Amino acid sequence: MDSINQNQPEDNFKNLIGKEAIDKIKELAEKAGSCFFCTDIKTGKPFDTRPMAPEKIDDQGNFWFLSSSDSHKNEELEQDSSVQLLFQGSSYSDYLSIYGKAVISKDKAKIKELWDPMMKTWFTEGEDDPRITVIQVIPSEGYYWDTKHGMAVATVKRIFGAIKGETYDDSIEGNIKP
Repeated sequence: MDSINQNQPEDNFKNLIGKEAIDKIKELAEKAGSCFFCTDIKTGKPFDTRPMAPEKIDDQGNFWFLSSSDSHKNEELEQDSSVQLLFQGSSYSDYLSIYGKAVISKDKAKIKELWDPMMKTWFTEGEDDPRITVIQVIPSEGYYWDTKHGMAVATVKRIFGAIKGETYDDSIEGNIKP
């Protein structure tokens, strides 16, 4: 039996680097809005994960989060700064997996820049809460899965392929390196 990729009439694999990678990271992560923030990553062991929303993704592709200094996440990051961020923008596309290193700081200017009044739910003393830390995730590599032409075209191609009994997949995937 042939692999689906061998039956694919068009190229569906493209590695992205540099600005093109950063643009794709920002596009997919912003569409998803939130991610699973994974720490304590060890082979053969379940990693720790929690949902989080980046406050900002800068022009270098760095992710910025606010977190509590007394959280399990911060404790784990002090032991091992390796993280994986997992994004899903829709049921059928817009997937992104980012691997990188986290840096924790108490940079008051960055806290002020990232602060949103809704965060008072977690930081009851506001943006001056002494427990607030900034987590910068610096991506080193990742992988993405997306559609080439949007969900409308992808759906039509899937339906057409099902009718004809052929592979017409509008997906695109590849390694991503900022």
